[in-house]
Amino acid sequence: MPLNKDSRLPSPVPEALVLSDRLLQMMQDESSATGGWLSFHRYMELALYAPRLGYYAAGSHKLGAAGDFVTAPEISPLFGHCMARQCAQVLDALGSGEVLEFGAGTGRLAAQVLETLAGMDALPDRYLILETSPDLRERQQAALSLLPQALSSRVHWLDGLPEPGSFRGVMLANEVLDAMPVELFVWGRDGVMRRGVQVSSAALAWADRPADAWLVRQVRALHQAAGANWGEGYVSELNPGLAPWLAAVSEAMAAGVLLLVDYGYPRREYYSAERCRGTLIAHYRHRMLEHPLLWPGLMDITANVDFSAVAEAGAAAGLSLLGYTSQAWFLFGTDLEAAFQARCSEDLKSQLALASQVRTLTLPGEMGERFQVMALGRGVETPLMGFARQDLSHRL
Repeated sequence: MPLNKDSRLPSPVPEALVLSDRLLQMMQDESSATGGWLSFHRYMELALYAPRLGYYAAGSHKLGAAGDFVTAPEISPLFGHCMARQCAQVLDALGSGEVLEFGAGTGRLAAQVLETLAGMDALPDRYLILETSPDLRERQQAALSLLPQALSSRVHWLDGLPEPGSFRGVMLANEVLDAMPVELFVWGRDGVMRRGVQVSSAALAWADRPADAWLVRQVRALHQAAGANWGEGYVSELNPGLAPWLAAVSEAMAAGVLLLVDYGYPRREYYSAERCRGTLIAHYRHRMLEHPLLWPGLMDITANVDFSAVAEAGAAAGLSLLGYTSQAWFLFGTDLEAAFQARCSEDLKSQLALASQVRTLTLPGEMGERFQVMALGRGVETPLMGFARQDLSHRL
């Protein structure tokens, strides 16, 4: 059925609505051959990445107080400090190397990592950023140009992955996998259905069609692996782009570590019978919404990460699983306590603010348990400090 817009939500500005209408028209044109129907995977791809119209391709502010959501580097510099310590350990084990960050947001994490590594006398040969959003790349360039020249000169932007077998170092992917387009499926007595979107000028509505053979095989394999008794109408998602992406990353990596930070679960928790509505959400003006069809192009759309699938796809691509844990335990393993103490001043207000940041990053009800960290890599034998306190790989 069609989804009605919530009158309690702040309305987009007229200029943004014009872009959303153009994107809707693009969706109508593309779906005309299928009776106005798009798979959700294609809808999400267009809503986020359509040139000049998608959420990440248009010029709206996305991160921070003026945007739709905040990430850990925006919350506290302590996050970047801890990531830098893990980078330093890997770079030391390799003898030297580079750091490559996927989707660098506002550039805040890059600045935090570079400043921390400079203080440790452990700077990478280069700090590479692979950013698909034109406006975010501009924001990153402006922000990182303010760093000391010895740091800013090491930053380079890429249009694609490094040449096969050319990369040595650390790859950082903070909240990258959750923004990959997903397929939605519905489990029922009539078999597996593929959930899509019926597109019209009047409204966008959910519409299900029989799944193709590939999706049926994938869903049945998930059902068996999860060991759950899914009920009629069970809805969830899977990420068909995950394995190809990891294969491409692996091909580029001669030696090093890929660090993935995102919200998600091991497979049995992800596809439990209780999580019967899936994990798909939209972000709009710091609100989390369960209906991602409002204002296409103006809302972020994300799905949680199946970390069991990440580990399996990494192994298939020739990468070893080097660790898996919660964000809280990863930060504690990379000396969050010492970083907190070092930044504490005698000013009580500053101490309280920093303590509040730590709580947000580590408490179970905040980001501490909801976000997970996984390391995949090759050619690095040193046990990684981020997983020394607690490694949950057995749960995968």
